[in-house]
Amino acid sequence: MRLKGKVAIVTGGTKGLGRAIATRFLDEGASVLCAARSPHDIDLLVGEMPDRVAFHPVDVTDPASVDRLVEAAVERFGGLDVFVANAGVNRDGKVERLAAADWTAMVDTNLNGVFYSTQAAARHMAANGSGRIITVSSCMSSRVAIGAAGYAATKAAVEMFTKTAAIELGRKGVQVNCLAPGVLDGGMGEELAGNKKAWDAYSPRFSLGRAGRLSEAADGALFLASDESSYINGHVLEVNGGLLWA
Repeated sequence: MRLKGKVAIVTGGTKGLGRAIATRFLDEGASVLCAARSPHDIDLLVGEMPDRVAFHPVDVTDPASVDRLVEAAVERFGGLDVFVANAGVNRDGKVERLAAADWTAMVDTNLNGVFYSTQAAARHMAANGSGRIITVSSCMSSRVAIGAAGYAATKAAVEMFTKTAAIELGRKGVQVNCLAPGVLDGGMGEELAGNKKAWDAYSPRFSLGRAGRLSEAADGALFLASDESSYINGHVLEVNGGLLWA
């Protein structure tokens, strides 16, 4: 019960990695507000433990919406200790034909959304003198992949933003770290596995011979949220099994 009594927000928390992180936090005793544009099937999880998990709609590209999310967590559960800025989108496309709207969508969600989330969480946490903010990047932030310029650029930016925010907020008791998953068996990784041509190209690069499990990436988020990472700040935690990237 490493998060017993803690309150967490997870954006993009109703499916994929966000859902796995929320579930892991609940297993460790936290109360969790799962936030996303759509509830998907989160009612199933809410039904299992209605006193400790709830859904709240959010548009992370709208700072006012993110502010309301933080207020909702404080009102519903009495505070905010951990904020996981997990919401993200991906739009494939080579540079010369990537649509401007697709580029903007990735910047708005993957980068601006992390900024708005960090800012809203930090205001509350700094006032209380403690808190953990976990941004979510990707193995693509530091590895070149054709057709991933927009996604990779936003994730690389998230990592540098994280390191800067950590320095600025650390003295206020707020730690900011980044989780950078590799290819997982859910979410965007599941889409990759469904594309035989892409999977045949990427799967030989897994040094452990398999994609990661959502639960394994969620364990990384738990570590960053728990007291076990009490002296870690501004760190990018890669959970990728060791990628053999050309």
